[in-house]
Amino acid sequence: MVMIIILIGVLGVIFGSFVNALVWRLHEREKLAGRKSKQAIQRRKELSIMRGRSMCTHCNHELAPRDLVPVLSWVMLHGKCRYCRSVVSWQYPIVELLTGVIFVVSYIAWPLSFSGVGLFQFVLWLAFLVGFMALAIYDIRWFLLPDRIVLPLTLLAVLQVVVTAIWQRNFNSFWEPIVAAVIIFGLFWILFQVSKGAWIGGGDVKLAGLLGLLAATSLKAFLVIFFASLIGTLVSIPLLLRGKQGLKLHVPFGPYLLTATVTVVLYGTPMIRWYQNLLLH
Repeated sequence: MVMIIILIGVLGVIFGSFVNALVWRLHEREKLAGRKSKQAIQRRKELSIMRGRSMCTHCNHELAPRDLVPVLSWVMLHGKCRYCRSVVSWQYPIVELLTGVIFVVSYIAWPLSFSGVGLFQFVLWLAFLVGFMALAIYDIRWFLLPDRIVLPLTLLAVLQVVVTAIWQRNFNSFWEPIVAAVIIFGLFWILFQVSKGAWIGGGDVKLAGLLGLLAATSLKAFLVIFFASLIGTLVSIPLLLRGKQGLKLHVPFGPYLLTATVTVVLYGTPMIRWYQNLLLH
């Protein structure tokens, strides 16, 4: 048990390092979108997720294996690039460690079994967590939820729904996630249309469908909305009180949605049971 937790945690830290690289490379490639010069084309190749070599985000020097050990390399180099001595953001070790922690918590709190369809869903869940971390960092830094992450995750969620329904031979396993996705997506789409994008962004609307599929039931879909709104309120009120922008303060909603979804997927069932028992007594 302990050894598995350690391995899961190390795996999470490694994928956290991948998240940092993914977010930076996607943003740099977006800045080159539409450019057709030889330099831009070459730069896009260098920034390829699959083929590009790891490099310093400041001097673009190719990093050696000793520079790529998650967390430890950052600590040993005192948070600076080995080659240009530029400061490397705290984001890197924090994201790596946080991803490791979330992997471990997911393993400990996993509501299904680790055999059959439960194991299948857990493996996919780890992939979703990696995507969630990337989306959260991207939204916090640039107020965007890129389609290049959201759409593949949505297709993966659809695959999970289909495979689970076939595996369990249960049509409810197919329709319930679809209904949950429609509920969240529909509500967010209405808010987006009514406010003309002032209350909620288009990226949040696209993300909502994915999160509905993962919530899996209508009740859990409403729980996601509730927790996201609650977390957003608790975080935003102090920012509004301390800031000078008043109600014009722009706060990304994506991280709250993602945090709420992780909470509901891992702990939603016991929460619902607790509430139902509370009402019955």
